[in-house]
Amino acid sequence: QVQLVESGGGLVQPGGSLKLSCAASGFTSDYYAIGWFRQAPGKEREGISCIRNSDGKTDYLNSVKGRFTISRDGAKNTVYLQMNSLKPEDTAVYYCAADLARRPYCGGAYFYIGYDYWGQGTPVTVSS
Repeated sequence: QVQLVESGGGLVQPGGSLKLSCAASGFTSDYYAIGWFRQAPGKEREGISCIRNSDGKTDYLNSVKGRFTISRDGAKNTVYLQMNSLKPEDTAVYYCAADLARRPYCGGAYFYIGYDYWGQGTPVTVSS
């Protein structure tokens, strides 16, 4: 059973940084992707970044490129999302999710299919 547990959210001032963690377990294959998603109040959930476990390839939503970095620590089975230059519009509940299917890439349209396993979410508030 795939399990995902996020941590690291909190309150940060505009321009600040946070690093989210997603501890993942229960995989029976090396072929899966971990994605980070967020849902702001009154808005739909959006995929913001992902990483494929088999080859480390990543993908990002345009609005976070250059500010957010996804990475992984295989020994700890943990995926991280380093978020820099945070803006008030980054305020949301952040979730990590897993996609067990082999796909040509992990983001874009694939953010909206296949991510079947979800963590409980961690809230991020960017405010002065």
